[in-house]
Amino acid sequence: MDAARQNPQSGSWTLLLGAWLLALVSTLAVLFIGEVMGREPCVLCWYQRAFMFPLVIVLGVACATSDTGVWRYALPLAAVGWLTALYHNLLYFEVIPEAIKPCGAGPSCSGADMSILGGIALPSLSLGVFTLLVVLLVLIRRKANA
Repeated sequence: MDAARQNPQSGSWTLLLGAWLLALVSTLAVLFIGEVMGREPCVLCWYQRAFMFPLVIVLGVACATSDTGVWRYALPLAAVGWLTALYHNLLYFEVIPEAIKPCGAGPSCSGADMSILGGIALPSLSLGVFTLLVVLLVLIRRKANA
């Protein structure tokens, strides 16, 4: 009998570990960009951080305890972070007009120095990370309920 059949939670735990590592790397990256490189985040970037940072702790504890039911707490955090990132991207790419742009006053993420990995804008990268987290958490939910 293969290992997946012996322990059906193993697939969920692997997804959980992946979600935690994604949140951890994302958090360390934005801390590096802000604290080491000295790039201040805009208001919407701060809001996205407010949803990403707790995910590192929540998902880390879930990994340590093999709690595949963590999707109940982590999915709402990731979903609201995703909605914030989506709104940020719609503003960033001027899909929706906004009288008061959050990136307009104070620090802005619209500058050329706020892109990484060959020109990927930080708001787009954030949306991608939150999208992957939501997908992983939905998969964890499905495997845990199977």
